Amino acid sequence: MARLPPGPRYLLSHLHYVALPPATVFLGTSVARAYAGVHIHALVVAVASFLSFPIFWLVYRAWRDTSANRAAAAHGAIVAPLASTQGVKRRGKEGYPRDFLFRLSEIWGNTFSFEAYGLKRMVTTEPEHIKAILATNFNNFEKGPGFREQMQSLLGVGVFNADDELWKFHRSMTRPFFSKDRIGHFENFDRHATDALQQMKARMREGYAVDWQDLISRFTLDSASEFLFGQDVRSLAKGLPYPPTADVRFVQPEEDEFSTSFLAAQLVAAGRGKFQEAWGLSEFWKDKVIPHKAGIDKLINPIVEDALRTKADMETKEVTEEDTLLSFLLKVTDDRQIIHDEILNILIAGRDTTASTLTFAVYRLAEHPDILRRLREEILSVVGPTRRPSYEDIRNMKYLRAVINETLRLYPPVPVNNRCAIKDTVLPATATQPPIFVPAGMKCVYSVFMVHRRKDLWGPDALKFDPDRFLDERVQKYLTPNPFIFLPFNAGPRICLGQQFAYNEVSFMLVRLLQLVSAIEFVPEVAPESIPPPGYADSPGSDGTDRVWMTSHLTTYARGGLWVKMTEAKE
Repeated sequence: MARLPPGPRYLLSHLHYVALPPATVFLGTSVARAYAGVHIHALVVAVASFLSFPIFWLVYRAWRDTSANRAAAAHGAIVAPLASTQGVKRRGKEGYPRDFLFRLSEIWGNTFSFEAYGLKRMVTTEPEHIKAILATNFNNFEKGPGFREQMQSLLGVGVFNADDELWKFHRSMTRPFFSKDRIGHFENFDRHATDALQQMKARMREGYAVDWQDLISRFTLDSASEFLFGQDVRSLAKGLPYPPTADVRFVQPEEDEFSTSFLAAQLVAAGRGKFQEAWGLSEFWKDKVIPHKAGIDKLINPIVEDALRTKADMETKEVTEEDTLLSFLLKVTDDRQIIHDEILNILIAGRDTTASTLTFAVYRLAEHPDILRRLREEILSVVGPTRRPSYEDIRNMKYLRAVINETLRLYPPVPVNNRCAIKDTVLPATATQPPIFVPAGMKCVYSVFMVHRRKDLWGPDALKFDPDRFLDERVQKYLTPNPFIFLPFNAGPRICLGQQFAYNEVSFMLVRLLQLVSAIEFVPEVAPESIPPPGYADSPGSDGTDRVWMTSHLTTYARGGLWVKMTEAKE
């Protein structure tokens, strides 16, 4: 059945729900005719069969809700209140991220449920509930079959789409490659940062703005591919795009097929979430991710094939200093699909999440020249204007870490995530709600993006970009007593193994950038498609000053790019 198109596959897997009601009507009329001699007109049977499904669905919903309420009461809990969405403004793709959920939360509290396409899902921005889902009740939750099916054609059986023993396999395999010794070697970062910044400087000297998001995505892709797989895919060698409004007489760079295909595939896969398990009906005859896989596989397949050719030369199955993640993966499996999918999954972690943080860090530095000056002063005092930063240098720059943390707070790379309850679970009581009962099979959505912007958790200035909140008395007031209010890297057993790698890479690039430039100007007008629509920042989640069009697929990114001009520092 896995080879069927999405629509027929969905219908076949749910055939019993569709067929049971009319089958019951047909069986009942047949029994009445055979044993009671009651003749029922065919038209009546047809109408009853047609109406049987909505009647069955109403009865099923009533039974489902009654059962959940009874089970909740037996546990001394309640079910999450069912939010009415009537009258709540929906902005869709044109709106501020999570605006609809922000507005529902204002009415229904921090944990509620709502119904879409006949299925209930719970939404929470409550740190204690997220802590239970990710950590204290970890074994009661998983990604779930719905999520795995939604992401299968993109992520396959990789770590982000795995549960149970397959997830444990991926986790145990990846862990050794993020030790301090491995992530503290900065030659890789320096080589690619130098390449990226030289290209940026050349473009600035031509008088054109640079799409920092595009540049940094190439930098993180080249760095990650070399670190994890031993192969630099050289995406920076393709050159940088010019602003869409530029009257360019130069040859435009070669299109980055991987990035274009990967973005399109992620948008399709992420868009399935709004349809929940019924997404196959919106892609009835063809999986819309598949046409984009060729551009993705064009980059990944040569890495896999080259690695498989060298497999015979491996002398040991132990992890050595010379091993990359890929070479170690070859020591534990011959499965081509597992190798392919793991490469893709790890590239997402190594490229998109770090690129997202660097994109929005530079946006905020452009919007806050006072913060940029202060950060640059720290960098020059610790590292100087030209020296390459060391691991110890980065550890000693407290304001640099605060700037990165504040970026991660307001712009977490993964803004929303979900888990599925695999058994009945009770989430703990909070200051505003009693314990919440979560029945087995319930999809639980949690938004780190929304948690990070809650004023009751971070203070009345929660929507303001202020790195000092990670340095002053607010740390003890808000973060220390409740660490689950800050979760850019998730938490619990599935916490991101690469978080220190990401901190190092973001820190290194920001140091190198601010050694080179003394000012940054955000110029979205050079790319009109990057300018948010009117009313975009009119959201409970925004302070009203947002000028970048923030959106997301699997990770957060700036729609249309982040176009900036920079002033080179005087030597």
